[in-house]
Amino acid sequence: MSPLAGKKTSVDSACVCVLQSVMAAVGNPGPGATQCVTKVALSISCQNLLDMDTFSKSDPLCVLFMNSSGPHWCEIGRTEKINNSLNPSFSKTFVIDYYFEMVQKLKFEVYDIDSENCSLQEADFLGEVECTLGQVVSSKKITRPLVMKNKSPAGKGTITISGEERTDNRVVEFDMAARKLDKKDFFGKSDPFLEFFKQTETGWMLAHRTEVVKKNLNPTWKRFRVPLQSLCGGDVEKPIKVDCLDYNNSGSHDFIGSFQATLCQIQQASETFAAEFECTNSKKKQKKKGYKNSGIIVIKRCKVVKEYTFLDYVMGGCQINFTIAVDFTGSNGDPKFPVSLHYINPQGYNEYLAAIWAVGNVIQDYDSDKMFPAFGFGAQIPPTWQVSHEFPINFNPSNPFCAGIEGVVQAYRQCLPQVKLYGPTNFSPIINHVANFGRQALQQQTASQYFVLLIITDGVITDMDETRNAIVNASRLPISIIIVGVGGADFTNMEFLDGDDGNLRSATGEAAMRDIVQFVPFRQFQNGPQELLAQTVLAEVPGQVTDFFRATGLRPPQGDTPLPDLSTSAPPSDAS
Repeated sequence: MSPLAGKKTSVDSACVCVLQSVMAAVGNPGPGATQCVTKVALSISCQNLLDMDTFSKSDPLCVLFMNSSGPHWCEIGRTEKINNSLNPSFSKTFVIDYYFEMVQKLKFEVYDIDSENCSLQEADFLGEVECTLGQVVSSKKITRPLVMKNKSPAGKGTITISGEERTDNRVVEFDMAARKLDKKDFFGKSDPFLEFFKQTETGWMLAHRTEVVKKNLNPTWKRFRVPLQSLCGGDVEKPIKVDCLDYNNSGSHDFIGSFQATLCQIQQASETFAAEFECTNSKKKQKKKGYKNSGIIVIKRCKVVKEYTFLDYVMGGCQINFTIAVDFTGSNGDPKFPVSLHYINPQGYNEYLAAIWAVGNVIQDYDSDKMFPAFGFGAQIPPTWQVSHEFPINFNPSNPFCAGIEGVVQAYRQCLPQVKLYGPTNFSPIINHVANFGRQALQQQTASQYFVLLIITDGVITDMDETRNAIVNASRLPISIIIVGVGGADFTNMEFLDGDDGNLRSATGEAAMRDIVQFVPFRQFQNGPQELLAQTVLAEVPGQVTDFFRATGLRPPQGDTPLPDLSTSAPPSDAS
């Protein structure tokens, strides 16, 4: 259990222009491609939030949206949920790309979460604020009043947004434990967790919060990483404060003790053996004679490592393999008639083609041979007219690859009159097909391949349990799944597969290791620029790539450059 029950552990970059920026860096600039100026880390805290719970306090979570043009807002990410707090300080930061020449509008929405899966649909709205990234960057810290949707004040609630340029991609990796902590609970042992604070001009700023270890006075926390800049601004001689607290459901956590040290001191102390620091409580020390400490904090590992970015992986030789799957089920309607979603109008357009062009045009720049396997599902195919849930649309099982996105479009056009739209709508066969290749790629010792599966569908899914199982299994592989829903059907099932409101679980209750599905209804972008659909559906891919390879410890194929030492007195660092 954790005081933070949030969705994701990191946001690698903003959705807007991230992929175009990489293309510019690797020598394939697309339309409007821009080189990133810098990355900015945003830290969020709130004060005096509305209390929406009858017998307790609100359980807030903050969602960040970005808008660069037009009326569409793109979700960048979410903080953790903090239980029973009207004055939360979120440890999760948002790291987004800052473009000096662009007006990047930000919207922060705060919710009181009432469900285990952190669903926003079931949450109470606590207020929002809009600003620009430029305003945050120029002021470093801004505090604004929260307003409701009708722009009336959200009580006395305010939000504080702190921005810091992120110029260093090194992180500090910790293995930590404690022993003989003070017992704070009358009927049981303490439920300890740690908070790390960075020293700033205005006081201590939260940098990281660990998970809670329940009922244990000798806890061991899971290995975690903190950006070097967030921890000490890159200055290894700057003090770091570590607080140990006892978690309470009420949100009023009991202070156990604290210690301060510089990163250089911690590294030197833990170089050979585990470093030990006395956890002291100054109030208890003043009251109690013979007081020694409130426990010992043990640092088993303190290692500075390089955290590779999406750009590092792509430029370091990681291939992004793109597979397309098209829904040919009967619910799309007869392609001969204009009411069909597969009907190609005189201008050569339908929603399937638009989705293929929009997403494919961006992602094809990462594939060196630009040969894309394209499959159909849910149709009766010649010559036997058996229903197939995984057939190559070029009708060549031994070579399902199409030459470029143009080849995919051509194969789709030629396939359409040759098949009979039928059913049912099964996603699991094509997901399992791509998963087999992801499994093979894991046998390599580097981050050499990542797979992106684009499924375009009208939203009527039949094998939901099998699809959930397939996605949960694929979450442990180098795979991302993008689902574009065409037409005006009810996409509730598609949104369920997208894990934004909590981890997806298999039919047997097994949780996905990570969120790998991004669902977007095409008609939200029908009247907007084509690039906007691509930016939205591909928004989560860079973060999914980096999260997976960091979790598995795989480096880019050409990413083995050793990292320089932090200081002459600090122990050598490694890249990871």
